Amino acid sequence: MMLRLTTAIAASAVGLTQAAYASTDYPLTLTNCGVEISVASPPEQTVTVGQSATEILYSLGLADRVNGTSVWFNPVLPQFAEANTPIERIANDDPSFEAVVNKRPDLVAVQYEWHVGPTGSVATREQFHELGINTYIMPADCDTKDNSTGGDGTRTAAFSTDSIYKGITELAQIYDVQDAGEALVADLIDREARAIELASSLDLPEDLSAAFWFSSTDLGVSPFVAGQLGAPGYMMDKLGIHNVIESDEEWPTVGWESIARADPDVLVIAHMDRRRFPADNIEAKREFLRSDPVTSEMSAVKNNRIVEMDAHAMSATMRTIYGLETLAEALSTMAFDQ
Repeated sequence: MMLRLTTAIAASAVGLTQAAYASTDYPLTLTNCGVEISVASPPEQTVTVGQSATEILYSLGLADRVNGTSVWFNPVLPQFAEANTPIERIANDDPSFEAVVNKRPDLVAVQYEWHVGPTGSVATREQFHELGINTYIMPADCDTKDNSTGGDGTRTAAFSTDSIYKGITELAQIYDVQDAGEALVADLIDREARAIELASSLDLPEDLSAAFWFSSTDLGVSPFVAGQLGAPGYMMDKLGIHNVIESDEEWPTVGWESIARADPDVLVIAHMDRRRFPADNIEAKREFLRSDPVTSEMSAVKNNRIVEMDAHAMSATMRTIYGLETLAEALSTMAFDQ
């Protein structure tokens, strides 16, 4: 089953990489998250609202076109540390509309639709477009997703890495760097396939289950855990793991008593530099799991089957594929005969 999945992954991305063979013919018109945008020429100045958009542009060799970044969870990928250093971080979290506009960008590249969607926390797309500033939202946050439901939105169908590859390919078209886009997609497809193959080689229980804990507004209250159809759901599906959280919401809150009753074999917990909530701290998460009378009785805690994962990998981003690798490698070190 897993080997057939790797073949399907490679095949599904063929159409996405075909566009990389030709140079961009400007003006380029794209429908992005339901909005038609027209790009007259490769953007010279870009502000990013979201770490995912930032790291994809860096991966495409476009750091010199980025003059402002915002919304960070963790440090930039190590290979981009030098390129990232001189670029102004206009905000660690949500930037103001004025802060973005003052950088005079040609394009604002966005990770989450709620930042620049119809009720954008930064601004609406129309506000930017009225100033002649294009916006591009990563398709992973709107393809197969309804963000009008509030919170982190609700998936209408399962997340697929095709939406990541689509975003990379379209950004490569916008900036006329199709060769770089094709190479990046090919590398990610290969890494995705190898992680799935690793898991398929393991003697994992057929009923293996897991839950992903992102954070909580306070320790002890109902945590934000991964629903079935988001990026963590994709990881579990590809590695043959059952998600004990039965919700289509991206990050529903579920009581610890309910999670303990489901008793997942594995707990995946997010680590991040962000400190918006007490449970953002990975050590606080671990201490709570060990000391709370409910969570301390869970099989995953008793048997130390706890996996630390980059929080950014738990969102629908390029790092999701790195998270898939992290989980597959962690499973290869675990015993499930207790």
